[in-house]
Amino acid sequence: MNCLNKKSVEDINVFEKKVLLRCDFNVPLDGNGNISNTKRIDDSLQTIRYLIKNNAKIIIISHLGRPNGSKKPELSLKPVADYLTKILNVNVRFISDDIKKLSKEAFDSLKNSEIALLENIRFYKEEQLNDLDFAKKLASFADIFVNDAFGTAHRAHASTQGVAKFLPSGCGFLIKNEVNILCKILNNPERPFLAILGGSKVSDKIGVINNLIDKVDTLIIAGGMAYTFLNALGYSIGDSIFEADKVSLAADIITKAKDLNVRLVLPVDNVVGENFRADTNSLIVDSDSIPEGYIGLDIGPKSERLFSDIIEDSKTILWNGPVGVFEWENFRHGTLKIAQAIANSNAISVVGGGDSAAAINLLGLENCISHLSTGGGASLALLEGKNLPAIDALDDK
Repeated sequence: MNCLNKKSVEDINVFEKKVLLRCDFNVPLDGNGNISNTKRIDDSLQTIRYLIKNNAKIIIISHLGRPNGSKKPELSLKPVADYLTKILNVNVRFISDDIKKLSKEAFDSLKNSEIALLENIRFYKEEQLNDLDFAKKLASFADIFVNDAFGTAHRAHASTQGVAKFLPSGCGFLIKNEVNILCKILNNPERPFLAILGGSKVSDKIGVINNLIDKVDTLIIAGGMAYTFLNALGYSIGDSIFEADKVSLAADIITKAKDLNVRLVLPVDNVVGENFRADTNSLIVDSDSIPEGYIGLDIGPKSERLFSDIIEDSKTILWNGPVGVFEWENFRHGTLKIAQAIANSNAISVVGGGDSAAAINLLGLENCISHLSTGGGASLALLEGKNLPAIDALDDK
């Protein structure tokens, strides 16, 4: 996808128009139904404030969680409406009425710069089915469609792709920023360019690896998927997670990296456990000698130092995926070390993926990262070189 071939909100006359704005307010809620992290809302405020400044009448659509087409009160967007009211210092009208029964006249009373937030769009099965009648209904509420939900840009849903068929459309600042940053590091990175890929399965990241292998100077592969590569090198990996049907593929990638003069780096030591449990007994062993019965759960201290040195010498860093079992406190040390090293570097740094971003947030290092992506699946799709259907659907410049 060309980085700049779609209209943005600045390319469309939104002055005093009704604007249907798709946001990604899929925020975490605590046990009391309160928002525990507002980043996804805060990242949309630039677009919302631009529309307010241009006297637009703003109708916001978002999803929250996975209600799978049924109305679930615990996944209501009412807390989001309350937060927007507070942060924008305007009264955000929360509309909980059945969207399928709403008429376009329901929004005639919206004044310039006023905001209405519709209830969770995934309460309707038609949303994820990309039902065109439902999309047409949504489109009837407004004059213009602006999509600023990067986190769902890889989904062809009624409120992301479908509605763009019926209205003049463009992207918001969040999507524009996300796409431009990811395109820039793929097409014109400052070098040395380092990619760090973690996570459990090679199959989840193979598209990304194949698209990055001829673009990076160094590729670090860690997390659970590293053990498939270590197995391909003939190392003993004990009972560590690995994909037997991807071993030959891992071997091919190792060979391809050599042919391209790309430095491919794997963990040199590991924290291993007796079993796959948060409280398992653990020890540190080199990567070529993991004992039988033991499971690799994190990178070891030598790997932490090696990776940190590579990070320090890089000018552009892309990180996606944890290097250990991040959800367990005993095995998140390596991931936190990577986060700290990237934050301490002088490189342009782009971090995507839930656990990678969570590590940055846990350490309070958000302001030390050049770009913290809001969309895990969408950023991975873009890094694979795939087109994003919700962005493809927007009007060309």
